[in-house]
Amino acid sequence: MKIGFIGAGHIGKALAKKFVTAGYPVILSNSRGVEFLRPLIEELGDLASAGTSEDAANADLVVLAVMWDQTFGALEKIKKQLAGKIVIDATNNMNSNPLDKPTSIVISELIPDSTVVKAFNTLIAATLDAEPAVNNGKRVIFFSGDHQPAKETVGKLITQLGFEGVDLGDLKQGSPITEFGKAVSALNLISYPN
Repeated sequence: MKIGFIGAGHIGKALAKKFVTAGYPVILSNSRGVEFLRPLIEELGDLASAGTSEDAANADLVVLAVMWDQTFGALEKIKKQLAGKIVIDATNNMNSNPLDKPTSIVISELIPDSTVVKAFNTLIAATLDAEPAVNNGKRVIFFSGDHQPAKETVGKLITQLGFEGVDLGDLKQGSPITEFGKAVSALNLISYPN
């Protein structure tokens, strides 16, 4: 399975490293172009490549990791290519107000032919980049979505990356409490075996 990244900032870079370490090929894209990504691709190694957002959208599964104000333009360009695919929403609206819809609800409305799973948005980039195993436990990644098979796929990926996945239910339940500044935002929780 190839993982496409729309956005290669701090979160995208940290997550791409995790996928490469787990043996997944990744293709990264950003708004600055392929040449800007070359040092990162060299750092990530043979399983990584750079391309346009259209190239990344052709991957088997796509991670959306752009700044919130870039989300609409980024998705508009690749909306048709994302049809039928799982899109992991790792975005955060840093300037939201209480009346705003949760990010994943907005994104699922923007790409209604895709399956959106909210994940990887609650840890800061440095923590996401750190080792997922802590002593005898694993760092927790919260995820939510409206499509059970898609959530199961993302849950398995979370486990393969070395994290402990915690399913928060559907997007209406899970997305609001994982938003920036909300209940589980920035919580670096460790799950220990019983």
